[in-house]
Amino acid sequence: MNDRVEAGASQQPSAEPSPWNVPNALTVLRILMVPLFLVLLLADGGNDVTLRWWALIVFLLAMFTDFVDGYLARRNNLITNFGKIADPIADKSLMAAALIGLAIIVELPWWVPVIILVREFGITVLRFFMIRIAVMPASRGGKIKTVLQTAAIALFLLIFPLSDVVAPVVYTILLVIAWIIMTAAIVVTIVTGVDYCVQAAKLYKDAKTGGNAQRG
Repeated sequence: MNDRVEAGASQQPSAEPSPWNVPNALTVLRILMVPLFLVLLLADGGNDVTLRWWALIVFLLAMFTDFVDGYLARRNNLITNFGKIADPIADKSLMAAALIGLAIIVELPWWVPVIILVREFGITVLRFFMIRIAVMPASRGGKIKTVLQTAAIALFLLIFPLSDVVAPVVYTILLVIAWIIMTAAIVVTIVTGVDYCVQAAKLYKDAKTGGNAQRG
């Protein structure tokens, strides 16, 4: 996630490419997939097995577009201001929809989306605020966090449709694995959030010290 924001921070092209490009189109497509995913997930209280399969497919396709648009933008130097803004919006919207949707149908406790989303949106606001001071590099665990969150959500989406076709012991094992991965995702999410806050405090302190030195 946010690959284009990170790439854009390290590149300063002479002229910004047109926003009408494939990576941005994929980002917009991902945003449009969010309400479709929610409708499929929440239909019939989440109890329609067929629609739950489709919800899983839409979620995985949306996450795949996240990988593809970042790859294409970097490879073809298609980093645009629109992409820097829209890409994190698409990412956070999809994750929020999945976590909140699973909580609504009571397959996740509400404290899970609250912890993850407070961190996600809080750090997004922090990074935009810090743009005026300095570019914040990506957290070292950012990609691990994304992989863990995606895997955990995909498993929680998968478990219900499989419940009628697999043995109870298999269902239990999958549920345990899903919770182990979700717990790891929560831990990494919190740790990377703290890391961002530490970075921001250090950058702010350095900027303030530098400003005072120049005035002196």
